[in-house]
Amino acid sequence: MKWRREEEQAPPVEESGVPDTGWATTSLSTGAMANWTAVVRWSAWGLLLAGPLMGGWALASAAPPVAAPVQAEAPRAQPASSDAAVASAGFAEVYVSAYVQAGAGDAEAAEFAALYPAARSMSWSASGGAERATSSDAVQVRQVSAGYWSVTVAARVAGSAKDSGRVRYFQVPVRSTGGRGAEAWTAAALPAEVAAPAKEATTPELSYGAAHAPLASDPAAQTVKGFLTAYLTGRGELDRYLSPGTALHAVRPAPYTAVTVVQVAEHGRAPAEGAERQVPPDGVRRRLLVDVEGDKRAGGRPMSYAIELRARDGRWEVAALEAAPALASNGTQNEGEGS
Repeated sequence: MKWRREEEQAPPVEESGVPDTGWATTSLSTGAMANWTAVVRWSAWGLLLAGPLMGGWALASAAPPVAAPVQAEAPRAQPASSDAAVASAGFAEVYVSAYVQAGAGDAEAAEFAALYPAARSMSWSASGGAERATSSDAVQVRQVSAGYWSVTVAARVAGSAKDSGRVRYFQVPVRSTGGRGAEAWTAAALPAEVAAPAKEATTPELSYGAAHAPLASDPAAQTVKGFLTAYLTGRGELDRYLSPGTALHAVRPAPYTAVTVVQVAEHGRAPAEGAERQVPPDGVRRRLLVDVEGDKRAGGRPMSYAIELRARDGRWEVAALEAAPALASNGTQNEGEGS
């Protein structure tokens, strides 16, 4: 390097008679000292600049790290989705209807083959259309694995137009063939006729008190009677019985000519004796299970409605037509809210 050559050409240092004290002294000229200082300064700058460059070259030339092998994890079955369960059940219902009607006829066989492609190579001994499913409903849906379902369908199978038929049960394996958001369905095999699924031996207990005939002195019973009459027969204004913000529409066309309230059961604690004749404070609620009979030309039909009432301006109004009656919790009745 340059600074080493200049150092070799520098004039020798003359020894003096001064004893060595640890400090070096020279007899360089002023010009030589200036040159020596410049060399040292530029060498220091060179080292400072070369440091980052050398470090970058070392990083670039280093071998890339080798990733540790990752063991593939076995695919896990996705949790059952309610949308997928409904879709697979709907496909199975259509599939069983087509299967019951399928046979040697071209039209019936083609309809069934569209749902089960393997049927194109099948030969049928029965004639197409010899039987038909007047109704088919999924009664049990079970997920076997991700995208694979077992659906039990109850089909009422009749042999002729005059035959009311009987209910038979078919188990169908249904497979999803599409991705999320664009699912399609296909049958994995032919249906298997099976026994009827086990049924509940007892009726679930509801969270209502003892049912009794509606009291003529109870304004709540009068509201319920007027509401159901307008709702099911189309006679009377429905809105007059509704709380503000409650949106309900009468059944159209009206299926009944009259409605009779048979009995009423109260959710939670029943009002004290005589309390039904008092004006209720605003906001008080009552939840009722109402048994009614709808009258029509063919005779009466019993029905049950779970209705929530709310007090406002000294009268009862319908706040909600509940989706289902309240079930008892652990076999005990729940306390009523606002009663």
